Amino acid sequence: MRRLNKKKALNLVKELDAFPKIPESYIETSTSGGTVSIIAFTTIALLSIMEFFVYCDTWMKYDYEVDKDFASKLRINLDITVSMKCHYIGADVLDLAETMVAASEGLKYEPTIFELSSRQRMWQREDRLSYPHDACRIHGHLYVNKVAGNFHITVGKAIPHPRGHAHMAALISHDVYNFSHRIDHYSFGEPIPGLINPLDGTEKIAIDHNQMFQYFITIVPTKLNTYKFSAETHQYSVTERERVINHAAGSHGVSGIFIKYDISSLMVTVTEQHMPLGQFLVRLCGIVGGIFSTTGMLHGLVGFLVDVICCRFKLGAYKPKSVPVLDGHMNNHSLPISDDFDH
Repeated sequence: MRRLNKKKALNLVKELDAFPKIPESYIETSTSGGTVSIIAFTTIALLSIMEFFVYCDTWMKYDYEVDKDFASKLRINLDITVSMKCHYIGADVLDLAETMVAASEGLKYEPTIFELSSRQRMWQREDRLSYPHDACRIHGHLYVNKVAGNFHITVGKAIPHPRGHAHMAALISHDVYNFSHRIDHYSFGEPIPGLINPLDGTEKIAIDHNQMFQYFITIVPTKLNTYKFSAETHQYSVTERERVINHAAGSHGVSGIFIKYDISSLMVTVTEQHMPLGQFLVRLCGIVGGIFSTTGMLHGLVGFLVDVICCRFKLGAYKPKSVPVLDGHMNNHSLPISDDFDH
């Protein structure tokens, strides 16, 4: 009884076969079909390899949302060399809340040279300097309020003042003013290795003693999530402007380097994504099935057109010949007449 039920179940499964098998004796092979098969298999192999490379690759997805974090501090990382001695210049930050952050809280002043040799430009720094110090390297980081502000380097050290912001510049001669500078690094947030910022590598040469260099920066808070690390940093765009201070010509201001920054209200979340395995398998099946179906239809269509054209030419080549009409004169080789007709 069990064997009978098992046999019925197998027969039922056999009847449900959606892929019937055709006997090999019914299959006819041809040279054209073999050629199309080779082309189809080659195309499938190439597209499958390319799809595998796409599967191994990753891409970045960008999402935007409102930045609701106003209580945290903003970190400024900088490395700037100014073509003036360190005791002539001072750097600090003044934000919209009238809060001043002095450079002594996180920045270092290091005497150096401004002109670099080709080796120094390639490797940024050398341990031994063969020239006297004529410049000042200001480097380090500062923590400021997360509001718009102005980081500036100008003549004289900054001094606290209850009614505003001032620098001790009265005792310094205009002849020593030279705000030619080189920005090796300038970024916001936690530093990320390998990330190149818009101001990195900037070099400006002053054409006059009283010259102002301005940089207008728009900061965008950014969250970066990859398979290797996650970090919260800040991207920014910058617009540059420079002009000579000439009060007689109506060009007012203070000589120095001014980097004014503003923070965007939008936050960008950058996420590294990878193609799921299921999607890769579905795309792979689509490639294989699509190429087989397409090549099969094209082969059938081409074969049908070839048969139609060839049949027309064959019908034109084998037309039946017309039968000649016999005249009334019979030749000597006429067929004999049987004697039976006489009776």
